[in-house]
Amino acid sequence: MSSTVSPLAPKTVPDMPVIAGIRLATAEAGIRYKNRTDVLLAVMDKGTAVAGVFTKSKCPSAPVEWCRAKLKGGKARALVVNSGNANAFTGKTGRASTALTAKIAAKAVGCREGEIFLASTGVIGEPLDATKFDGVLGRLAETAEPGDYLAAAKAIMTTDTFPKVATATVKLGKAKVTINGMAKGAGMIAPDMATMLSFIFTDAPIAPAALQALLKAGVEDTFNAVTIDGDTSTSDTLLAFATGAAAAHGAPRISRASDPRLKAFVKAFNQVLANLAEQVARDGEGARKLVEIIVEGAKTKASARKIAMSIANSPLVKTAIAGEDANWGRVVMAVGKAGEPADRDKLSISFNGIRVAKSGARDPSYDEAQVSEAMKAPEIAILVSLGLGKGRDRVLTCDLTKEYVAINGDYRS
Repeated sequence: MSSTVSPLAPKTVPDMPVIAGIRLATAEAGIRYKNRTDVLLAVMDKGTAVAGVFTKSKCPSAPVEWCRAKLKGGKARALVVNSGNANAFTGKTGRASTALTAKIAAKAVGCREGEIFLASTGVIGEPLDATKFDGVLGRLAETAEPGDYLAAAKAIMTTDTFPKVATATVKLGKAKVTINGMAKGAGMIAPDMATMLSFIFTDAPIAPAALQALLKAGVEDTFNAVTIDGDTSTSDTLLAFATGAAAAHGAPRISRASDPRLKAFVKAFNQVLANLAEQVARDGEGARKLVEIIVEGAKTKASARKIAMSIANSPLVKTAIAGEDANWGRVVMAVGKAGEPADRDKLSISFNGIRVAKSGARDPSYDEAQVSEAMKAPEIAILVSLGLGKGRDRVLTCDLTKEYVAINGDYRS
């Protein structure tokens, strides 16, 4: 956790409403850090539905494996998140740590171990001493209160420079329902059907299968359209919890994701995901520029996504942006190497609305001074027009600075 906040951080932090059926508490367990909170306990009322998506890494963390196995039950009573240690690549010791953590949490909350969900973030390969949770989780279960999402978001930070929270309120039937979310992530970010660590809470009465379908669809154009450095974490976890408390106020019980009554809810749900995903991009390690990459005129949306990701993950493109250089040649390179249909002589490229390349060559009206001034902005939009079809997609990334190297060179120190 950095003491210097990213210059791209949001200027305001939303007031996070209370959600009936959710209680939160944080503590210092001494997992890795000193003099800061590093464990979060979220306690849910009985009957809370749970859904999740996780990393596709072939080397997943022990908590990811635990959550995947327990997700089949569809119900949750508690979430335990620790920072400082990812409990990944820790073999049998890691699996034993998750089992012990769940046992301690289940005793503290008064539920089955299969209703406990876990997430860990931090250094990979270091054993996690789960005995440090003994006593801590019991105390947190007693003191947990509905409310402080900002403190919860702070407890799960690692190299993040600011806590990431988002909220939305929407009508479902006759009731007002709330969606609150938090996320952490600043490096090792290239999600693949998941996110870094993110947790969504709502009082909407949505069945586990419907919630799972909403979550799986929602990540595609939000968290899965963000990259910091092209590296997918072993620990990526996105969990959603629905307490159903709004049913008492007239919200209908939803069993299918296709239920037309969910239309406004789905929009709000996806807005929370998108807000959190953008905050992750804004907090990219060492970032000074938020970068939006739009690819249009591709053969398909999937093709546009691959090309956009090729640009977003290019160190040469990202360092050029850090140097405030509209180097369209590097964008051309990234388009060409993506392996997707492209025609050099139809390609056009713009930076912040200024076209710098047209029909496979430098734009005739190119003005170096004008473009250089535009590149000084904290937010950079790159538009690539392929001229081949109707496929379009958008991804978010950030620039690549010397600070990224410094942060990651010292990460285990």
